[in-house]
Amino acid sequence: MSERPEHDSAPATGQRGPAEHERREQIIAAADEHFRHYGYQKTTVADLARAIDVSSAYVYRFFESKQAIGEAVCLMTLKRIDDQLMAIATDDSPACERLRRFYKCLHEQGFALFFNERKLHDIVVAAVSEGWSSVAWHKAAIADALRLIVVDGRERGEFERKTPLDEVCRAIFVTLAPFSHPVLLAQNPQEQIADNAAAVSSLVLRSLAP
Repeated sequence: MSERPEHDSAPATGQRGPAEHERREQIIAAADEHFRHYGYQKTTVADLARAIDVSSAYVYRFFESKQAIGEAVCLMTLKRIDDQLMAIATDDSPACERLRRFYKCLHEQGFALFFNERKLHDIVVAAVSEGWSSVAWHKAAIADALRLIVVDGRERGEFERKTPLDEVCRAIFVTLAPFSHPVLLAQNPQEQIADNAAAVSSLVLRSLAP
């Protein structure tokens, strides 16, 4: 099987100070809790500072703005999904099965975020609409995991090898949008999205057959 690609630490806009610091982690943890309960828009830097008993000025030693803190929380939230997708991409099951599960995982995790963590869903929507770097990293992580499945499927003889690899991966990536975009997920019933994901993954797999 193809090995998982190695990445440097995810990019984070507006970060200051040491990357690993107890106070930084405390700020992010406080932000995660406040965003879950009160929402991103209603939370202020002063709220987070009070939560960990420091001044707002101290918080700004680690983050340039509230958006920078939001970026860190959004990145952490999306990384949970990315890790599950990479786990699917790197297991030893047939590539066809992994690709089906890939679609399923995307829409299930997206719906879990929408229904169970609505406040966090809202910050992801803001990140998408405003082009935060955490979203770019998330898209890259999805593309990396997807490419592993396609490459491994070709090596195993499960997928055709005539079409250029980049073209195949790009086309499949485009079909994932209805099952990963937070706004699109919110506009349709979960059962319909699940049926659509199954239908699209079946069509994609037929197109990949050798």
